[in-house]
Amino acid sequence: MSISTPSSMAFSSCFCHFLISHKRNNAASFALAPIINSDVSRQKVGGLGTKLSTGWSFLGGSRIVIRPNVTRNLLQRKSSMVSALWSESSQIATNVFPLGTLAVLPFYFFMVVAPKAALAQKVMESSIPYIVLGLLYVYLVYLSWTPDTMQLLFPNKYLLPELDGIAEMFSRVMTLASAWIHLLAVDLFAARQIYHDGLENDIETRHSVTLCLMSCPIGIVSHFITKALFSRRDR
Repeated sequence: MSISTPSSMAFSSCFCHFLISHKRNNAASFALAPIINSDVSRQKVGGLGTKLSTGWSFLGGSRIVIRPNVTRNLLQRKSSMVSALWSESSQIATNVFPLGTLAVLPFYFFMVVAPKAALAQKVMESSIPYIVLGLLYVYLVYLSWTPDTMQLLFPNKYLLPELDGIAEMFSRVMTLASAWIHLLAVDLFAARQIYHDGLENDIETRHSVTLCLMSCPIGIVSHFITKALFSRRDR
């Protein structure tokens, strides 16, 4: 049989109070941890295009449900794909413009500098440059084609183009690049026709060929005027 003294009873009560306080503090910390962690997780996951929802029950405690925002993610992916395609098309158009111009210059050089040379005549008889320019033009038209192209070309019931629609089409970089290749091919073909006609009829064509490079209709008119003047001289 043990006898409790006042000092031992005081020590026991202090020790019990310490244990109870320690358990309460631990319980409070455990209850706050999910809340703090959920806030941190919300900040981290919220930037990934997701929706967060929290729930609490006696059996499961607190939980975080992550639902991906499918619509937002699809829109972001589609926007990035459109931007990539636009950037790629713009780069192609930027490269085609100077390359197409440089590609036709050697043919004009032969027709102007040495029109009667055997090498110039052989080069100008080839159809390869027109085929290459034609295929490049078809490719650029394919890249520039959009669902509203036909509507811009033929906006009325009479199927006649209008200036506003054509202006809107040519405001696009890829369409403008295809039009430039179109002009280069047609101008070179017209210049070659003038060049061959000059060789057959012994007519000076260098000035008309040069004008075709800068403005094809003016070069054609110049050749007809030159041909008429040479015809009168021969009479």
